[in-house]
Amino acid sequence: MKIPIYLILVSVSMSAFAQLLLKRGMMQRSDPTGEGVRGILNSAQEVFTNPNIISGFALYGVGAVLWLWVLAKMELSAAYPFVGLSFIVTMALSVWFLGETVGPLRLAGTCLIVVGCVLVAKSA
Repeated sequence: MKIPIYLILVSVSMSAFAQLLLKRGMMQRSDPTGEGVRGILNSAQEVFTNPNIISGFALYGVGAVLWLWVLAKMELSAAYPFVGLSFIVTMALSVWFLGETVGPLRLAGTCLIVVGCVLVAKSA
């Protein structure tokens, strides 16, 4: 059975959106209060009760389950290069939602990843 490409793209996109949520959650953190173990516990409580971080982990979980289904039906050597697409989606999301800038070298490197993914997709 051949896996529809959109299932791979959904899984990869879920990982990229999870990264965005995790980053937004970590941007909302305050400076840790307390020193030593107390500071670590305060930081952990703040991180693991943040809705963006919880949502990011949940999205990763759903994406991982979908990815396992893809791996069960497709050769790893054909499926795994599509993970490279997450670099592209994550970069685009970071520009649109976080206001990050992307220089020419980063853009060129990302375009090389796109070319590689296209070549792998054509061979699958």
